[in-house]
Amino acid sequence: MAHSEAHRVVVVGAGPRGTSVLERLLARLENGDAPGDRPRRPLEVTVVDPRRPGPGHVWDTGQSRLYLMNTPALFPTVAPPRGGGDAAGLTFDEWRIGGGDGAELSPVERTELAALGAGSFPQRALYGRYLRHVHERVVDRLEALPSVASVRHLRAEAVSLRREDSSYVLEVRDAGGAVGALGADAVVLAVGHVPARPNPRQEAAGALAKSVGLHYQPPNIPADVDWGVYPPGEPVLVRGLGLNFFDVMIQLSVGRGGEFVETGEGPGRALAYRASGREPVLFAASRRGSPYRAKACVDAFIAPSVELVHLSFEAVHALAAEGAPGEPAGKVAFGAHIWPLLHRDVLRTFYATAARVTPELFPAGAGAFMARLDEILDAPHAYGQEVWRTLARDLVEELAPEAGWLDVPALGHPFAERGFASAGEFREAVLGYLEEDARSSARGEDDPVKMAIGALNAGRMVVKRMAAEGLVDGPSWLEELQRWFEPLVEGLASGPPLQRIEELAALVRAGIVDFVGADPVFALDEEAGHFTASSPWVAAPPVESRHMLEAMMPANRVAQSLSPLLVQLQEEGLARPRPTRTSDGDDVPGAGFDVVGEPYRLVDAAGVPHRAVFVLGLQLSSVQWGTAIAAEAGGGWQDGARTIADADAVARELLRLAGT
Repeated sequence: MAHSEAHRVVVVGAGPRGTSVLERLLARLENGDAPGDRPRRPLEVTVVDPRRPGPGHVWDTGQSRLYLMNTPALFPTVAPPRGGGDAAGLTFDEWRIGGGDGAELSPVERTELAALGAGSFPQRALYGRYLRHVHERVVDRLEALPSVASVRHLRAEAVSLRREDSSYVLEVRDAGGAVGALGADAVVLAVGHVPARPNPRQEAAGALAKSVGLHYQPPNIPADVDWGVYPPGEPVLVRGLGLNFFDVMIQLSVGRGGEFVETGEGPGRALAYRASGREPVLFAASRRGSPYRAKACVDAFIAPSVELVHLSFEAVHALAAEGAPGEPAGKVAFGAHIWPLLHRDVLRTFYATAARVTPELFPAGAGAFMARLDEILDAPHAYGQEVWRTLARDLVEELAPEAGWLDVPALGHPFAERGFASAGEFREAVLGYLEEDARSSARGEDDPVKMAIGALNAGRMVVKRMAAEGLVDGPSWLEELQRWFEPLVEGLASGPPLQRIEELAALVRAGIVDFVGADPVFALDEEAGHFTASSPWVAAPPVESRHMLEAMMPANRVAQSLSPLLVQLQEEGLARPRPTRTSDGDDVPGAGFDVVGEPYRLVDAAGVPHRAVFVLGLQLSSVQWGTAIAAEAGGGWQDGARTIADADAVARELLRLAGT
């Protein structure tokens, strides 16, 4: 058939989001009964990505096998479950159970896959192999359809996008620097993680370090870091104790030839570390002073015993529809309207678990205590008033003083306002925290703290839907949801598997990892020629080092992006960051692109939506919250599996455009 007859679709990005678009196109073309799913013009699909399609960048199958996913095998997917009646679907867990679904796996991949259980945390490279398999199977089936002219992968980088009459021209550049052009009737931007400019603090640190001959590693994807630059035995300053820190830790220990051995001592002290002698010494610091908490050992994303009684999308949606006090019509504030409901559920989960596991802590009877607590929590919610918290706390002090009051925000800051007389004293405090966190995770559903965090995590999924539905107003989104709640829930519910906490504790005991303290101050002494790090809460001399490493991903802000395509779109007015209003009434650039509708059409600098340019994934961070979280296998399309729903909306619109 002639090229001019086809409807030309270009998908920029061959990672999970781009793969989901292709899978949804296949599902609609194979199974769709709607007239819009039968395009008049055949599709000509081009996927543009310099990397192998499926894994993309983050899930590259060639990266170190030491890097683990942050979610258990049962959770992530790029497609609906096959068991749901959609023949195009296949979740990672279904792929695991099916032994790879016929994929040609290497011996290493077969061994890793066989060792996984539903609650295991897979290697990132292995998840990348799943993504590659899904992509290949989807493309094979798409190409067999009469309504598809072709599907091809162009191994190149998209560097610019321009309008041309009623269509678009995408400029691409291959690895050799050759530039070409692609015509497109529709474009899907699913670019995922892209390089970003450092923030001013990081940029200054890097420039100054270079001028005096020190080594500074800015934020980066762990697989792209040159780990060989850190000399054995030398101190290395690490800023950040989030998820990327655990990649740093494992790469500079086991990656240097060391090994962990079982001690038989039980959770908290289950591992010891045998050093190779080639490890540097890591001095890590973050504002909270402690690493993320480990996930509970349960074979579920949300433990079965966790139930949200007070927070629901329907309750908050009804409030928004009625007009929440102090908010614009159709909006709610996170702090005034959402958090009090979720806070109730977190407290109720904590005390219900404690009452079940340790009833001796409730002298008047666990049942009587819970009945009284429910009376307080079930009372009508007076927005803007927090009297219920005082009543609940008084009840705990009266009927269960040994159970203690659960200070939820303090869970994320275990060393807040605590001073330490020496570096050794702080080290022992963090080690005790790690060992108890490991024991807590090992108790699974029998641990009140971990189940309270589970309720927080369940609430996060509800909040994610509220944000995507536009219920949270601008100032609350920026100042409460992003700046306060997100760091809290990330540090508590998005932590590593128990294995990593056990390993970290072993590395601390072996002298390979140490900690600086909360609210760290990093500086560069030009005269002495080294970086320094200290904490106002720890009475110890500053740690000195010739190396400093930022243990974090590049910023997910389109205005800081170094992607040639995203830069060009903004410079030439084809896109803009979404304006976000502060509580002072000022409009500031949001993290993500300005988009409109579902599917999300890109909006240009004049505020006009493009007819056929759609955005998926990380660059939607101004209209969605938690955009880096994978789709949940079997999750609802309005919350857990929203990324698939977004891809489906794009696929539906691509087919509609092909039929007009």
